[in-house]
Amino acid sequence: MEKKIEISSKQAEYIRKANHRWNGKIGATQCGKTYIDTLYVIPNRIIERLGKKGLVFIVGVSKETINRNVIEPLQELYGDVVGDIGSNNICRMFGENVYCLGADNVGRVSKFRGARVKYLYIDEIVDINKEVFELLKSRLSFEYSLCDFAGNPQSRTHWAKEFIDSDIDIYCQSYTLFDNPFLPKEYVEQLCKEYEGTVYYNRYILGQWCNAEGIIFRQIAENKERYLTKEVKSGFITIGIDWGGHKSKHTIVATKISRSFNYMQCLKSDKLEAEGTDTKQIFKWIIGFIKEIQLKYGSIEGIFPDSAEQVLNNSLRKELINNSMIIPVYDSEKIPIEERIRLLTVLLNINSIEFIENETDTVIEALQTALFDEKAEKDRWIDDGETSDIDSLDGFCYSWTKFATQLSRFIGG
Repeated sequence: MEKKIEISSKQAEYIRKANHRWNGKIGATQCGKTYIDTLYVIPNRIIERLGKKGLVFIVGVSKETINRNVIEPLQELYGDVVGDIGSNNICRMFGENVYCLGADNVGRVSKFRGARVKYLYIDEIVDINKEVFELLKSRLSFEYSLCDFAGNPQSRTHWAKEFIDSDIDIYCQSYTLFDNPFLPKEYVEQLCKEYEGTVYYNRYILGQWCNAEGIIFRQIAENKERYLTKEVKSGFITIGIDWGGHKSKHTIVATKISRSFNYMQCLKSDKLEAEGTDTKQIFKWIIGFIKEIQLKYGSIEGIFPDSAEQVLNNSLRKELINNSMIIPVYDSEKIPIEERIRLLTVLLNINSIEFIENETDTVIEALQTALFDEKAEKDRWIDDGETSDIDSLDGFCYSWTKFATQLSRFIGG
């Protein structure tokens, strides 16, 4: 029995009206924007242009996200008609060679500077490199050239919004989460809870362009007692270290993460003045911190210091050996700051993060006082060495960002 395919009224409207040079959907997460593109839009655009001059491009944040968001769904729907992305970045689909390029690789895209494009699809347009967008935009030079795109909104001053609002031939829909009638009620309620009271509710639920302003983590700023505990839960322990420098401090944070990745606890945090402190003092301080954690909470599975300071990281490895401590030292995983903010926001909202009382004051204060950088295009915190203790926040993030993918998977991100 064939699976019945249903589409929403909003998706049907897109099929009817998206016949401009630029056609797009901006709005909430999981609202069906990309689904209708893989089900109908992309195949039809390509087939309509078979035999015509020009190249076809699918562009996204990276080759991996293109594969996950576009190619795999196309393969599920159409089978062998859609191939895999080859090492040459070409995917054969619907009788056409399609160039699938991550906008994180400006150099690779720039190789097509002289190419003319008959069809362009942009996945997550708000997150791609503007330079790549400008390069490809100028290549839509045939009478029949057009572009479809989809994305989640960010700030009202984002370059993508300025482009969409400009005087161009465009049809652009706005989606809320509630425009998708096929989502389970429980899922919608959980997602609303995860983003409640934050800028992400406006963006990912209501689909609104919205500036990030003021205090970032209002949940803990307004009610830190909600997140304090004396009870230590089960899990594995990691340590994050941010090396200090001019105007900044050395910070160290121990975190316990559940093996199911559904919560984490900040066990202990500390900081040390960088100015006037030599490496002997720094490593004595770190070793003392590690010994205290081992004594109170047990073994440590890994240490994640700032990956930018390889000399100090190598010295730390030697210092651990000298103290008969067999603990692996890995480079920290520096995921984008906007992803750190989003993940912490959700974990706070759903009570999946706790702080050991009286042991984690530096991290708590850092979270309470972190402010959005309202001048930045993407969500960032102000890091000027004065506004808030971003050093402690970085040390905390380094203790868990290696596992950000697993934590995001738990919350559905």
